[in-house]
Amino acid sequence: MSAATVSDPQAFLRGLFDAAVAAVHPAVCVPPQLPAPARGRTVVIGAGKAAAAMAAAVEQHWPADSLPRLSGMVVTRYGHGAPTTHIRVVEAAHPVPDAAGEIAAAEMFELVRGLTAEDMVLCLISGGGSALLALPAPGLTLADKQSVNRALLKSGANIHEMNCVRKHLSAIKGGRLALACAPARVVTLGISDIPGDDPSALASGPTVADPTTREQALAILAKYRIEVPAHVRARLESPECETPKPSDPRLANCETRVIATAQQALQAAVAYARQHGVTPLLLGDSIEGESRDIAYMHAAIARQIFHHGEPAQRPCVILSGGETTVTVRGQGRGGRAAEFLLALASVLDIPAWALACDTDGIDGTEDNAGAWFGPDLAARAAERRLASADFLARNDGYSFFAALDRLIVTGPTRTNVNDFRAIYLPAAG
Repeated sequence: MSAATVSDPQAFLRGLFDAAVAAVHPAVCVPPQLPAPARGRTVVIGAGKAAAAMAAAVEQHWPADSLPRLSGMVVTRYGHGAPTTHIRVVEAAHPVPDAAGEIAAAEMFELVRGLTAEDMVLCLISGGGSALLALPAPGLTLADKQSVNRALLKSGANIHEMNCVRKHLSAIKGGRLALACAPARVVTLGISDIPGDDPSALASGPTVADPTTREQALAILAKYRIEVPAHVRARLESPECETPKPSDPRLANCETRVIATAQQALQAAVAYARQHGVTPLLLGDSIEGESRDIAYMHAAIARQIFHHGEPAQRPCVILSGGETTVTVRGQGRGGRAAEFLLALASVLDIPAWALACDTDGIDGTEDNAGAWFGPDLAARAAERRLASADFLARNDGYSFFAALDRLIVTGPTRTNVNDFRAIYLPAAG
């Protein structure tokens, strides 16, 4: 195809995003990775924004003669459920945990108790599972977990740092759930929203050995100047809060398969771009850092392409994934995607179209997946007397793009491989 096939850049950007999401949907990535049924029972457990869709895919592709021995429960975010028959779906709060998540985590422990070596636990994990499985460690309360979680979310800590702290304040994360499953075989299927795809960090690794330590958790709190109550600090200072490590023999019967990643989603977008005669420039699948700083870096690359034809020729689309962070300074609305796009718009002074979305369909805590803009953004904002710098100062990307009718609303996608960003630079002339 020629570049002329991109007659509608907005539709092209949306097509890239849709192709990326479709490539990592549970209906696509779960069936090829399913283990054979156990001789005894197969108990399905799991947590995350994709957990219900993963459970549905298990049921649809499980051997019919083994369905009577299939049961279990998964917990997902409110509104992210899917119809199932044998596996119960529970909905709870994200990103700040609630009582429903605490009750579900306790019930999950009971489901896996008393299993035998002939049984199997199939654990379905995806991004968001850490908040959804909220079972406080002994001596702590749900309110303690909620308070620490809110502070971490506002601090600018990355996902690895947040999960390190969460694991050491939990009774279920960091491999503790796997210990409860013994002596049954444990097979974990993970849809990764973690830069680098480390399974121990995915949903705080409830069935995976934890290489982090309580000393590291304390250092993270100190780094971001997060004050916690004395009893929470005492828990982190106690050896009892330490998680099972990779050398722990009790986890020898556990297997983990990462079945969908940001790289897979981005490769689908790369293929879509090539089909439309556009050169894809993939910057990486695990980009981290402040959203606005990542935006400024993307803008610099876009200008280099526009003015010098390096490192790619137009028509070109710059693609990237990973998980940026936002240090909250204002009281505005908006998640990582809106923050990135607002910062990009404030410095990008060349004709370009851009889209930034979260692949789970929810940007932060809002109802949009993200937003988009084109070369007319500055003129449209000026007509409405909207100053992007003011909105950026108060972390209010949602309101800015809502006022310009540039939000992207998909509803829950029921998968999650984190950020998706695309900047389209048309052919010269």
